[in-house]
Amino acid sequence: MATIEVVPQESSGQLGQRRVVNDMSIQVATVNGSGSQSSNTVLLRSIFQMGVPISGKNLFPSNIAGLPTWFTIRANKDGYIARKKEIDLLIAMNAETAQDDVKTLAAGAAVLYDEPLALDKVRDDLIYYAVPYDKLSATVGADAKLRKLIKNMIYVGVAAQLLEIDFAEVEKAIRKQFATKAKAQTLNLAAAKAGHDYAIANLKKRDPFYIQRMNKTAGKIIVDGNSAAAMGCMFAGCTVVTWYPITPSSSLVETMIDYMKEHRVGPDGKATFAIVQAEDELAAVGMVIGAAWAGARSMTATAGPGISLMAEFTGLAYYVEIPAVIWDIQRVGPSTGLPTRTSQGDLLSTAFLSHGDSKHIMLFPSSVSECFTMAQEAFDLAEHFQTPVFVMSDLDLGMNNWMSDPFPYPEKPINRGKILTKEDIVKAGGFARYKDVDGDGIGYRTLPGTDHPAAAYFARGSGHNEKAQYSERPDDFERNMERINKKFETARSFVPRPELAGSGKAKVGILAFGTSHWAIIESRDQLTQEHKLETDYLRVLSYPFTREVHDFIAGHDRIYVVEQNRDGQMASLLKLDIKPELTPRLRSICHIHGLPIDARSVTDELMMMEGK
Repeated sequence: MATIEVVPQESSGQLGQRRVVNDMSIQVATVNGSGSQSSNTVLLRSIFQMGVPISGKNLFPSNIAGLPTWFTIRANKDGYIARKKEIDLLIAMNAETAQDDVKTLAAGAAVLYDEPLALDKVRDDLIYYAVPYDKLSATVGADAKLRKLIKNMIYVGVAAQLLEIDFAEVEKAIRKQFATKAKAQTLNLAAAKAGHDYAIANLKKRDPFYIQRMNKTAGKIIVDGNSAAAMGCMFAGCTVVTWYPITPSSSLVETMIDYMKEHRVGPDGKATFAIVQAEDELAAVGMVIGAAWAGARSMTATAGPGISLMAEFTGLAYYVEIPAVIWDIQRVGPSTGLPTRTSQGDLLSTAFLSHGDSKHIMLFPSSVSECFTMAQEAFDLAEHFQTPVFVMSDLDLGMNNWMSDPFPYPEKPINRGKILTKEDIVKAGGFARYKDVDGDGIGYRTLPGTDHPAAAYFARGSGHNEKAQYSERPDDFERNMERINKKFETARSFVPRPELAGSGKAKVGILAFGTSHWAIIESRDQLTQEHKLETDYLRVLSYPFTREVHDFIAGHDRIYVVEQNRDGQMASLLKLDIKPELTPRLRSICHIHGLPIDARSVTDELMMMEGK
């Protein structure tokens, strides 16, 4: 039987507390494989259509079916979309976890539960609503098999009535969810209506939570990060994708297959792309390197275990100087770890991936919009610097639903870097593949098929000189490695710059990256409002670190580095990069258990470390 650690929460309120509008966290506790995903999406979208900012996070087991799963919806009028630590409304549909789920709630929370569970006997400081789901599903007219599924849509109807969500928005969301399935539309509409009508007739509103119509979602979309990344890679001109399925990255390539089939098939009906499922991650990245050497924009997507397998080939691409884009949708490790939990735990292994000396460019998207735009930046950087570039997303960003403005249509031309044509070689009288002509460490390259006898060179992983000739001379090797390192230093001026928030005059600074960003926004407001502590905040977007990162650390007495791993990996990278006398200023706040980081945990730990 699956278990989850139960940590009772402190009371945050009493029964009969003031009316709470558009500020709540709803948790639906069900069983994996029970068909609840559609109903949860309908509930989330219904609130979104009411104009209220939302986010949705799915906590699911790594097996196929049968174990507990939790879906959390955060609705907040101020736009806070990080996971909220406290649950305000629990929809308890899983008999196995129901009592433990109830025990974690703060006093005053509301519980919507299946009547036979008798959860009102567990505690007397919560607000309970019992619903006879089996009886209601029987009235909808579905067969016995479908009744188990439509119970989920019944709780959507009940919740909509209790929260005062306009039922027209529920109907609209159902029609969108089952747009191509007329019978499913009819059945699910009937189930939601049955729950809604039951709540009107039998459930007296006693909790303080309400959804009221706003206008903060107009023109926005709901999308997951992997879908956004897939679209960004297509717009970036990627033509070769090689991959091996692994949670949580699989949906990136699966979505890209659909996009490419729709938008990248020529008038003659022939595909202008190749997407290949390899036998493992090692083969996948090898194919990426081969395709990139031949001139294609190529990529792969994986997770931590795949990154480990890619180490040797990544070192080859680094040393031979071949572009590649690798998406790492991070999950909890080491080993198999927690495959369906989120993490920022691959930074150190990725930054120096390979044996010997190597350093790799990394990008840190925090939003679905940045998954789209950084996809394009990654390909440009990879070809500009002729090196692997890693986009460090995570499960929370990649697989969960996020609200976003529509993505901007790319306007910047594709940057393919220093590629010589036949005419360039004729004009120059030849070329040396690994010679630093411009002083930036980046050599010129040719592509196979360039019609000039001097265009050819050996892409060898063994020692070589500036002309790509085999060499074991110490001076050749040292010169080559120093030049490659010079490329890395040059990249500091080309990678995305960090974003600064705050006056710039606070003594305390917070530094974070990726999806930790959303908790930091809320935590900084808590620190100001509850503790009168002013902070500056720097969101890092890339590695190698730019000058702004060094200046931020030098300009503050204490820097709290917030990240989702055990060992403070971002802090470790910073300590390797900054002046030694500045390292004592760095303090780590590490979040490790695999749930998306929340603001309250950051606030509490930072204040504890401040000694207040």
